[in-house]
Amino acid sequence: MAETPYPLLRGVRRRRSRRIAIPRSRIRVVALAVLAAGLILIAAVVFRTAPPADPARSLSSAAAALARGNYSAAQNAALTAVAAAAPSGRTSGDAHLMLARAYLMMGDGLAAEAEVVRAQAAGVAAARTDGLRARALFLQHDLDGAMAAASAAPGDDALARRTRARVLAERGQQADAEQLLAADRDPAGLVDLAIIRLRADDIGGAARPAAQAVRAAPRDPAALTVQGEVVRLRYGPTAALRWFEAALQRDAYHVPALLAYAATLGDVGRHADMLAATRKALMARPNDPQALYLQAVLAVRARNLDLAQSLFHRAGAIDRTIPAAALVSGMIDYDKGRYEHAIGTWRDLVARQPMNLIARRALAAALLRSGDATAAIDVLRPMVDRGDADSYTLTLAARAAERLGDRIAAGRWLDRAAMGAQQTSAAFAIDGTLASFAQDAAQAPDDPALGIALVRALLTNGRAAAGIDLARQWAARRPGDPAMQRALGDALATTGQGAAAIDAYTRAADLTFDEPTMLRQVDALGRSGRAQDAAATLSLYLAQNPQSIVGQRLRAHWLVATGGGAQAIEPLEAVRHMVGNRNVALLTDLALAYVAADEPTVARRYGQAAYRLSPLTVAAIDAYGVALAADGDTGGARQLFAKALAIDPANTVVQGHARGVAR
Repeated sequence: MAETPYPLLRGVRRRRSRRIAIPRSRIRVVALAVLAAGLILIAAVVFRTAPPADPARSLSSAAAALARGNYSAAQNAALTAVAAAAPSGRTSGDAHLMLARAYLMMGDGLAAEAEVVRAQAAGVAAARTDGLRARALFLQHDLDGAMAAASAAPGDDALARRTRARVLAERGQQADAEQLLAADRDPAGLVDLAIIRLRADDIGGAARPAAQAVRAAPRDPAALTVQGEVVRLRYGPTAALRWFEAALQRDAYHVPALLAYAATLGDVGRHADMLAATRKALMARPNDPQALYLQAVLAVRARNLDLAQSLFHRAGAIDRTIPAAALVSGMIDYDKGRYEHAIGTWRDLVARQPMNLIARRALAAALLRSGDATAAIDVLRPMVDRGDADSYTLTLAARAAERLGDRIAAGRWLDRAAMGAQQTSAAFAIDGTLASFAQDAAQAPDDPALGIALVRALLTNGRAAAGIDLARQWAARRPGDPAMQRALGDALATTGQGAAAIDAYTRAADLTFDEPTMLRQVDALGRSGRAQDAAATLSLYLAQNPQSIVGQRLRAHWLVATGGGAQAIEPLEAVRHMVGNRNVALLTDLALAYVAADEPTVARRYGQAAYRLSPLTVAAIDAYGVALAADGDTGGARQLFAKALAIDPANTVVQGHARGVAR
C-alpha cells in the first residue's frame, strides 16, 4: 500500500519570484542624493542664523550676574549686549559701561579703559565714566591719571572716592586714604579698606573690614578673596584655602581669587592643583604676569630652568614688584652663568629688603663669582659680624678674603665656620651709622621701616633702653603691624627680658603666624623653660604649613633631642632630599636618629659626613663618636669625645657619652 504523505509536507508548487535589476549608476545617484540631503539638513541645523540677541535682556543678565558675584558671567553677558546693540544707540553706551564694570571686577584695567572710551564714543557723558576710568587707570598703575580722573568725577561717585583712597595709600598717605573710607559700609569700600591696610602690613586693622565685607556680601568673590588673604597671613595657608574655594564657587574664573588660590596651593605642596589654577587664570586673562610667575616657580621646582626663564620673560618686569620673583629670577640668571644680570636683580632686592639674608648670601655669591670680592664682603659684613653667623656665610666671606689676599681674615672666618655658631642671636645690624638712621627717621617720622631700622641701630650701638622705648612707641602706634611687635620682642629678648619678649611675640603671632614669628616665639618659649608651649606652637604652625623646611627641621631636631630619634628619620630624610648633603646640623641629627633606630652602619656614614664638613663643631664630633660607639668602634669614639671635650670641657652631654665608653 502506498504511503500517503503527511498532509503538511505535501509538495507545494513554489512561485518563482522575479528579480528587478536596478542599474548600478542609478543606485549611486540615489545614494548621493540622500547624502546631499543629509548634509543640507545638518548644515541647516549647525549654521542656521540664531535669532538676534536682545541687548536689553543681555544687559539685565549682566547686571544680575554682577549682583550675585559671578563677574565672568557678567562679562560674557555684557559682551553679548555689546555685540547686539546698535553702534549709535543708547543701549550701546550702556553695554560698554556694563562691560567696563565687569572687566574692573575681574581686575583687567586695560580692557576696562577701552570699554570706557567706547562708551564715551557712543555718547555716554563723562560724569558716568570718570569713576570707571579712574579705577581702570589705577589697575594699570597710572596713579597720576587715576587721581586726575577720580577728581573730575562727581562728588557722589563712590568708585572714584575709593580709587582716590587707593592712590593716596600707594603714595604713602595712609591716614588720608583711610579717612576717605572711614565711614564706608559698602562691601566694595570695606574690601578697599582691607586691601589698603594689608598693603601697609596693618593685618590687625585689615581683619575687621574684611570680616565686615564678608558679612555684608557673603557671595562676593572680592570680599571672600580678601578675607582669604587675611586668614592666610593670620593663621596659615591651610586655613585660607576654603575662603578662596568659596570665592571660586561663586565665580570659577575670578582671576584675583585664582591667583591667591594658586599661591596658597603651592604653600601646602599641592603643585598639580596649583598648576591647574594658574592655567585657569590664564584662560580668563591671557599672559597675566602673576600667573606666569607662579608657573615659573613650578618650573624652577622641577629644575626646568629653560621653561622658567621663558615664563619670566613673558611675565615682564614682575621681579620689580614681587620680591620673591626677584629672588627666583636672579637664581635662574645665576644658574645660567649670567652673573651680572643676577647681581643687578639681587642688588635691587637687598636695597629694598636689607634684612633679607637669603638675598644677601645670593648677591655675595654672585659678586664673588664675577670677581668682585670686596663688594661680596661688604654685603656679608652685617651677617659675619654676628656671633651666630652660619657656616655657609662665614665660608663665603672667607673665600672672598682669600681672593683679596687677606689670609688672616680668611682663616678667622674659616675657623668660625668649622666651630659652628657659638653665640646666641642678636639684633641684625644693618649698614649705616646711628646718626644716619636717626636723621632718616626724623625726616620721615611716619615710615615704619625707618623706625625699625633706628631701633636696631640703637640696640647695635649699646643703647638698649632707648631702643626698647622707641620700639614700644611704634608698637603702640601700629598695634596691628606684626613687624612692630616682633621688633619690640627682639629688643626685649636682647636685653634678657624673656617673659616680656614672649608677650610681644605672641601678639605678633596673633596678627601673622608666619615663619619668622613662629621661630621667635618657639625660641623665646624654649629659653624660658616652656618646652610644651614651644612644641604646641611648632605643631600648630606645621599643621598650617606642612611644606615648611624650617618647621620640619626644627620638629625633627626636637625629636632627636628628646629621645624620639627613630621617629625623626622620615622628616629628616625628607629635608635632606630638599636641601642636600651640606648641612652639618642636619647630618648630625641624622646620625643620632639612626643610632636611636639601631642602624649603626647608616649612623656612622652620616656622622662621618658631618665631621668632615665641620671637624671643629662639638655637636658633629659628638654625634660621630656616638655613631662609632654604636657600631662597636669604642676606640675611635673615645678619641672623638676627647677632642670634643678639649674644645668644650663643660659640655655635659659629651661628658656623659665619654663616660659611656670609658675603659
